[in-house]
Amino acid sequence: MSLAEHLERLIDANSIPEIWELHTQKMAEYGFDRVLYGFTRFRTSGSFGNVDDLLILSNHSEDYLKTFIHGGMYQNAPMVKWSAENEGACSWRLIEELALSGKMTEAEREVMEYNLAMGVRAGYSISFRDVSVRSKGAIGLCAQPGLFQHDVDAIWETHGREIAVINNVTHLKITAMPFASSRRALTPRQREVLEWVGDGKTTADIATIMGVTPATVEKHLRLAREALDVDTTAQAVLKASFQNQIFIVSR
Repeated sequence: MSLAEHLERLIDANSIPEIWELHTQKMAEYGFDRVLYGFTRFRTSGSFGNVDDLLILSNHSEDYLKTFIHGGMYQNAPMVKWSAENEGACSWRLIEELALSGKMTEAEREVMEYNLAMGVRAGYSISFRDVSVRSKGAIGLCAQPGLFQHDVDAIWETHGREIAVINNVTHLKITAMPFASSRRALTPRQREVLEWVGDGKTTADIATIMGVTPATVEKHLRLAREALDVDTTAQAVLKASFQNQIFIVSR
């Protein structure tokens, strides 16, 4: 499939799973058989926010992700740290250079050794351009077994520009799609009441518009707050908007 054909299929995709399937297949054509994508709109000065609010997509093994992501190891990964502070693409040769410099922390060394043990040895990372101070997206492209970092760097020398374009378009497509946190997605009624709140309607207004009682509206708002793991309705509207769960076009 040509680059133009791939991008056309990507643009036409209607769900994150469809986008991700297209992307992993395309990256495998370049020799990257394992891919790890992360995106947050809840970054602070010291963290990427609650791990439950991260959008994580990967075809790494569940065992790997259990430790690296859910065990919090990613927070000390050298390439994750690089991605948090930079934009663009970077060779994983940076890890080797850091280790040889003697400046690698013990926590970073543990990540490096874990990755080596899990066959995560060579690759490239892309940190996407931030759209706000609270958001950050990045992707790690892990080379297939048998490829070393000098092989990956040679691949990048030849195909890096188109690989970067594909990843950036994929990132923009993913972030335009609705996605829920790891808790649960909003129901249609929960989305509707949050949309009316976002339009400035009161509980009484919403009850009249929806043909229900104010108590029912309050119940939907409470359940929406629980689903989004927030304390206030204002936070629920903001978070649902960040996740593209409200004011969406039905397909």
